[in-house]
Amino acid sequence: MAKSPRYSAQLGGKRQSSGMAQLVVCCLISLLLLTFYVREGDGGIVHGVRGAVETVTTPVQMLGSLVTAPFGALGNAAENLSASRETLSDLKKQNAELTAKVAELSEAEATATRLEGLLGLQSTYKLKSTAARIIGGSGSSWSKTVTIDKGSAAGLTVGMPVCNSVGVIGQIVEVSATSATVRLITDEQSGVSAMIQSSRAQGMLLGQSDGTLRLSYVSADAEVKAGDIVITSGIGGVFPKGLPLGTVSSVTKDSNSSYYTIVVRAQASAESNEEVLVVTALSDDQVASDEEVAGANATPQGSSSTDASAGTSTDGSSGSSSISTDSQSTDSKSSSTNTPSTSTTTTTGGQ
Repeated sequence: MAKSPRYSAQLGGKRQSSGMAQLVVCCLISLLLLTFYVREGDGGIVHGVRGAVETVTTPVQMLGSLVTAPFGALGNAAENLSASRETLSDLKKQNAELTAKVAELSEAEATATRLEGLLGLQSTYKLKSTAARIIGGSGSSWSKTVTIDKGSAAGLTVGMPVCNSVGVIGQIVEVSATSATVRLITDEQSGVSAMIQSSRAQGMLLGQSDGTLRLSYVSADAEVKAGDIVITSGIGGVFPKGLPLGTVSSVTKDSNSSYYTIVVRAQASAESNEEVLVVTALSDDQVASDEEVAGANATPQGSSSTDASAGTSTDGSSGSSSISTDSQSTDSKSSSTNTPSTSTTTTTGGQ
């Protein structure tokens, strides 16, 4: 038989009243126990019950701690490992970024140092010049040349000298609109009018097949010793006077020869540079004076020499006193010699 709604409502009210009564009773009991616990001494009943309960539950709590401790430690270890991996990943990323920045700054510093050296050379020798970059080298073992990234469009012409931050490296022998080929002074077809800086002894600096340099046609009466600086003489009007070419490594003399055999270590190397200066014009004081040319003519050399880096040359017919001159011709196709003196002959130079 279905119960009436009134009966159900009364039954629900009784259940709620019963639950509330139980809660009130529990609260009263707790309050009474707390009062007894506070008022009685340590030997009271409530204290005794509490001690007995702790005696029973403490081993259980300790056992639970022993069981759960490894799991807690394992969780902490896993959390720490995850954090360590993230930290390691971040550190590796930071290290890579710092390494890249250091490399970038080092490259910028090296470039600034090279450019500062070029500006120093330009300022010291008052050179009229334009800057260029080396973009390639010679593909053959018997030719020592480099290619620069400027050509006739930038006003460059065959015969112009090329320097790096410490001295002469070569001379332009071929020009296109946007690039130029530079024959290095160590090439065996190269020759530059030169002199010993200290004694002013004149000679011709010739490249050798093994990549070394020889200062030829220097009289055995001249004062030359190892360590002397070799510079351009300015004779011929191609290379500015006074630019560093190299340092004397050794000086020997054959008893049957009137000239020294002088080995020179190049001052500048194209291999260690990216930027160069191309000398585009010379001032009057950068060309050898008539007195210097006359002095070179007065030194018996057996034969004279043109700048072999520029191209062709032939033996002088007389084989007597002569002058070393620079030439602006190239590639053995033509020979054009700038001679500020009236007494000039030519020789094979470095060829």
